[in-house]
Amino acid sequence: MLARNGVVPFDLAVPVEVFGRTRLVDGSAPYRVRVCAPTPHVDAGPFAVRVQFGLEALAEADTVVLPGVADPFGPVPEPVVAALQAAHARGARLASTCVGAFTLAATGLLDGLTATTHWLAADDLARLYPAVRVDAHVLFVDHGRLLTSAGAAAGLDLCLHMVRRDFGAAVAADAARASVMPLEREGGQAQFIAHPPPNPDGSTLAPLLAWMQKHVEQNPTLGQLADQAGLSPRTLIRRFRAQTGTTPAQWLIMARIRRAQHLLETTDTSIERIAGSLGFGAATFRDQFRRRVGVSPHSYRRAFIAVTHEA
Repeated sequence: MLARNGVVPFDLAVPVEVFGRTRLVDGSAPYRVRVCAPTPHVDAGPFAVRVQFGLEALAEADTVVLPGVADPFGPVPEPVVAALQAAHARGARLASTCVGAFTLAATGLLDGLTATTHWLAADDLARLYPAVRVDAHVLFVDHGRLLTSAGAAAGLDLCLHMVRRDFGAAVAADAARASVMPLEREGGQAQFIAHPPPNPDGSTLAPLLAWMQKHVEQNPTLGQLADQAGLSPRTLIRRFRAQTGTTPAQWLIMARIRRAQHLLETTDTSIERIAGSLGFGAATFRDQFRRRVGVSPHSYRRAFIAVTHEA
């Protein structure tokens, strides 16, 4: 594990715990875990970490895990970049958790490849490293010797995936049970992305977007939207794509899906009734929901519904 100044404690602790506590069937430990850093003491926010190994430890590592840091946008020290490039060149596996993807991207090794990071930082990763294809919807991406994971708990998913690759499903399942985690979670981080409401910033379509959000259950037609905006349907489509990057129909589907997510989280209304209230047939709703969120409506409700217990 490579700890840089500002290391995110959770990102560092997850691989230390998963790999450090993994055991084979005979009880032996298959991984030797070391934490290394460019300096003996590393700032970890609310506390400091005293590290026993320097960058020279990367020359012996089979796997190097790159946790995120508090400021992922800053420059990565050249000795770190060089050590990571050298480790990969001799055959080591490099894996990043959360915004550790910025450290990995700084090596140039992700150029031309798909990678992921925390959805909040995905746009910044794509902006700073345009040669990297950023997918903000998945939990992790595996290119063999280069792996990246999404935010926070997705680091657990990635570590368990690597254990499974290294020693099989039975060993990984035991490691998952020790972490109180499913070995495989359904869907990706699309189900966690918070989509902001329309921003009334003076944009010509802001009033229309607000009206569409308010009347999403009515599933208005293109003609009704054009009348509301005082535009022809063709002009509306052109301006809508220019300002939102999508069509009115696709925007409405996503708005209805977001409304469905809210109902799944906060009510016990049946999935069929939710679908009908939003103008979907049950089968179409399930297909559209899974396509955009990554899991079925039932799985989403099971993961996110607020359950209360009476004392």
